[in-house]
Amino acid sequence: MAPSWDDLRIFLTLAREGTLTTAAKALGVSHPTVARRVQALEQQIGARLFERLPDRFVPTGAGEELLGDAEVMERAALSIDRRSAGLSDTVSGVVRLSAGEAMAAFLARHLPELRRKLNQIEFELTASHTLANLSRREADLLIREQVPDLAGIVARKLGRVAYAIYAHPDLAIARATPAALKAVPWIGFDDDHVYMPGQRWLQQKLDGARPAIRGNDWLVLHEAARAGAGFAILPCYLGDPDPGLRRVGTVIPEVFADQWLLVHRDLRALPRVRAVMDAVIDLFHRQRALLEGR
Repeated sequence: MAPSWDDLRIFLTLAREGTLTTAAKALGVSHPTVARRVQALEQQIGARLFERLPDRFVPTGAGEELLGDAEVMERAALSIDRRSAGLSDTVSGVVRLSAGEAMAAFLARHLPELRRKLNQIEFELTASHTLANLSRREADLLIREQVPDLAGIVARKLGRVAYAIYAHPDLAIARATPAALKAVPWIGFDDDHVYMPGQRWLQQKLDGARPAIRGNDWLVLHEAARAGAGFAILPCYLGDPDPGLRRVGTVIPEVFADQWLLVHRDLRALPRVRAVMDAVIDLFHRQRALLEGR
């Protein structure tokens, strides 16, 4: 009898994760279940699939051969899952939407109006720096600043986000001259996140010096600026509506981020996904002035 897909899925997860504990967590099953199912698969195939090292499981030669076939089966299973989801003709169910933390906060503020239009849809909104895997349906829709070079992804440009300097009203300066900007305390991203919009610009203005306060999350920078800890470059859609902040100077022309709505091609015609896509596109159109800092 051929191995079942359930057993092969457990084998594939253990090969990727390397330990029983992490594989069990990824699969949502118990540690002994993973060990038992892998052992049963080895007995069924008649070959040892893993070397049991002290700190991890490593596929043997036989395991490596099986790995390729299991990955082919996984792609087919995921495709069937996406296509079967697309057979539904109702605008109801769950739609998973993933965005960066600041954009997720922006969407969260508008969930009441989205829900009024789409009251049969349940929203799962995830804030994450990392790119959710659309092929594995870790999310149905992504909003990101770049379009990844991945097969099967369809992208729609939503608009452009502008950035400006913000500070507590008690700290705000009259003019954002180079000398004035060097003399004030700054809040910025840590060394692992200098790729975030505005951080290179800020480094140039500070002659390479790092901000005195650093974080890894737009919302942390936002709260620190609100508390009066220093000046921060923020998306205008975060800074402008906040009465606890004042914009310093104008929009920074060199600092901006395009926003893209991403969906897997197998899901874009699914009615509930299509409905949320249309609602998000409409939201960005109506909020264009705020997003662009006008």
